[in-house]
Amino acid sequence: MSIILWLIVGGIIGWLASIVMRTDAQQGIFLNIVVGIVGAFIAGLFISGGSINNAGFDARSLIASFVGAIVLLGIVNLVRRGRVR
Repeated sequence: MSIILWLIVGGIIGWLASIVMRTDAQQGIFLNIVVGIVGAFIAGLFISGGSINNAGFDARSLIASFVGAIVLLGIVNLVRRGRVR
């Protein structure tokens, strides 16, 4: 059940981050999920000291995942186009 929750929350966070970064029209649902999960992983590594499973499911972890997804989209935009949108 937790993997399904990761996919759903990751998809929503990735979708919201893609709207903020204005890349929503270029991505599908699969890439939104991947960006959300990888963004959550990146944020978890930096915020909780190297582990993504230490923190509970709360607003702080959701915000950190959202920020991580935005940072990841910014990096992807830099690599693809040479600039951040």
